[in-house]
Amino acid sequence: MISGNIVEYIDHQKIMCAVVLEVKDRRLRILTENNREMNLSASRLSHKCSLRIDLSQGRDKTVQVLKDIAQRREKLIGEVDIKELWEVLNSEQEWIDLGTMTEFCFPDEPTEDHMSAVVRAFFKNRMYFKFNPDRFFPYTEEQVQQLISQRIAEENRLKRISRGAEWLRRILSSDFDKEAPPASSADDQIIFEILKSLYLYGKDSEHYAVGREIMVKAGIRDEHDIFRALVRAGVWDENVNTDLIRNETPVDFSSELIAISQKVASHSAAEPIKIFPDSPRRDLRHLSLMTIDGQATLDYDDALSLESDDDGYRMGIHIIDVAHFVRKDDPLDQEAKLRGSSVYMPDQKIPMLPASLAEDRCSLKAGEDRPAISTVVKLSQTFELLDFEVFPSLVNVSRQLTYYDVNMLADENAEIRILRDAASKFRQFRLDAAALQITLPETHVWLNADGEITVNRINRESPGRMLVSECMIMANWLMGRFLKERGIPAIFRSQPKPKERLYDGMEENLYKNIMQRRLLNRFALNSKPEQHSGLGLDVYLTATSPIRKYTDLVTQRQIRAALDLETPYTQDEIDWIIQSLELPISGIVRLQQRRHRYWIFKYLEKQVGQKFEAIVLMKRRNTFQVLIPDFMLECDLPLHGGIDLTPEDLVQVTIQRADARRDILAISIG
Repeated sequence: MISGNIVEYIDHQKIMCAVVLEVKDRRLRILTENNREMNLSASRLSHKCSLRIDLSQGRDKTVQVLKDIAQRREKLIGEVDIKELWEVLNSEQEWIDLGTMTEFCFPDEPTEDHMSAVVRAFFKNRMYFKFNPDRFFPYTEEQVQQLISQRIAEENRLKRISRGAEWLRRILSSDFDKEAPPASSADDQIIFEILKSLYLYGKDSEHYAVGREIMVKAGIRDEHDIFRALVRAGVWDENVNTDLIRNETPVDFSSELIAISQKVASHSAAEPIKIFPDSPRRDLRHLSLMTIDGQATLDYDDALSLESDDDGYRMGIHIIDVAHFVRKDDPLDQEAKLRGSSVYMPDQKIPMLPASLAEDRCSLKAGEDRPAISTVVKLSQTFELLDFEVFPSLVNVSRQLTYYDVNMLADENAEIRILRDAASKFRQFRLDAAALQITLPETHVWLNADGEITVNRINRESPGRMLVSECMIMANWLMGRFLKERGIPAIFRSQPKPKERLYDGMEENLYKNIMQRRLLNRFALNSKPEQHSGLGLDVYLTATSPIRKYTDLVTQRQIRAALDLETPYTQDEIDWIIQSLELPISGIVRLQQRRHRYWIFKYLEKQVGQKFEAIVLMKRRNTFQVLIPDFMLECDLPLHGGIDLTPEDLVQVTIQRADARRDILAISIG
C-alpha cells in the first residue's frame, strides 16, 4: 500500500472511495470522495486495488476523479444478480474468493472497477451470502428464508414506527376532529395494540422498543399522551379501568359457563329440596328470616332469625348453601377458584359466580325456598352465649331490609333491638378478651346512570352495620369452633398481637384509630386454627360469604363434610388452596383500592379550590402526612416556612390539583 492507491472503506453503512495520501505503521491518511482527510487503520478497508491516482494534479481534481470512479462502480452494481448467483452456488457450501466471484459476474476481462462493484453489490444485499471483503459464503435455503423473514419484519417495524408516529401527531393535534372514528385497518389495529401495551406495561411490554421509537419519532415524551390519543381515537373510554386489562382480570363468563350455571339453576328449581325424617337438613321455613344489606345488593348470602322462650333467645345466622349447587372441581368451581372473589368497585361489579346463581339460586331471595347452613345460638335473657349448633337447613326469607331500614327501626322494633343488644354483648365479650376494635368510617363512592359521582361517609357503627358485623363474626367464630372440635382442616384466619397498643377496647378518636391500624400485624391464613388477636377470639375463619369469596365456599364445604353432606378436603388440599389463592386475592384487594382511589380523585378534579378539614398524622422530611376525613384519604401536605404542626392537629387544606389517571393529588394549607 503506497501513496496514490485507490481504496474503499465502510462509513455509516455506505462504501466510500478514497485515495491514500500517506502510509505510516499500518495507519493510512486518506482523502475521500467527499473531500475529507482522515486517518484510518488498514484493517478497516473493504477493498484495495493497484490503481493509483496522480496526486500532483491537485486536490480538487483528485476528488473529482474519486467521484467519477465511485459513480462508475455504482453503475456496474446493476449487472450483479446476487440471487441468481446464490441459486447456482448455494449447493457447494464453500468459500468463494473475490476474484472468482468477479469472473462469475463479469467473465469478459474484469477490472478493478468490476471487483469493487461485486464488493458493493454483496455489501448492499447480504441476504444470500455471508460477506467478507475478499470472499463470500452462500447461506443455506433455511438461512435465506430466515433472513428474508427478518427483513420483512424489519420493514414492517419501520413502517409501523413511521405510521404510528404520524397517527399520534395527527390525533394529538389541536385541530383533530374529536368525533372522527378511529382508523380500522389491520396495520392501525397493530399500532393500537403496540401503544396499549406500552402504556399498560412500560418497560415490561413486549412492544416497548417499537413503542418508544414511535413516541420519539412523534416527538412525545409523556406516556400519558398515549392514553390521551387512544381515548380520542375511541379505542379506550376516558375512565377505562386499565388495571383490569393490565392484570388480565376475568370480567365476563364464557358462554359455556353461563349455560352450565343456567342448567344448574333450572335443575334445582325443577327439583326442590325435600325434607325427610332421617335427613340431616332441617326445615326452618316456619322462621321469620331477614336479610340486612346495602341498597344495591343483589346477592344475599346471609340472613338472621330470632326466637324467644322463657330461658332467653335462639338467634339464627343462616348462610346460603352455595356448595349444594356448585360442586367441588366442576367447571363453575374451577372458575370461582381462578377468580378468588367477587370484585366490588364504584363503577363495576365482577361476580365470582354467574348471575343465574349469584343473584338467583344461590341468593336468599325473599319468598324463595333455599338450602342453607344454619348456626343457631342459644342466648340467655342477658345475651350470654349458652350453646350453639351448626346444621344444614331449608329456609325462606320473609323480609329483605337495608341498613337504613334497620337504623330507622333500631329503637322501636323489638326484634331488631334484641338482635342489636345481643350483638353489643358479643362485642363486649370480644373486647374483654383483649380484642382491638378499629373504628373507622367507610367512604362510599357511587356513580349514577349519568356518570355523576357521589361520595359520602358511612358510619360502620350504625345499628344496622354493627348488628350484622358482630353476628357474622360470631357465626364465623362458632363455625370455626365447630370444625376445630372435629379436627377438620379449613381456611382459618389468625392474627398476632399488634406491634403496640395505643388504647384498649374501643376508641372514638379518629387519629388514634388510624395510627393503631398502622401498628396491626397482618392476618394469616392457615389450615390449622390459631388465635386471632385483633378479634379477641381463640379461633376464626370466614364462611358467611360463599357467594362472594372462594375461601368461604371452601370452608362451607368442610362444614358440609362434617355434617355428612360431602367428602372433606385433606389438609394438604387446604394448604394448596390457600397458596393458590394468595396471588389472586391480593390482586383483587389492590384492584378495589386503586379503583376506589381513582374515583375519589376523579371527584376531587372538580373540587379544585375547595377547602377541607384534615388531621395531621405525622411529619416527614419535607411534608406533613395528613388525613382528609371527608374521603378517608391520606396525602402529603408540603411544609411551609413558619408553620409548626404536630400530630393530631386539625388544619384546613385546599385542593390545588387532582388527576385521577396520573394518581396525583396536590394540596396546600388553607
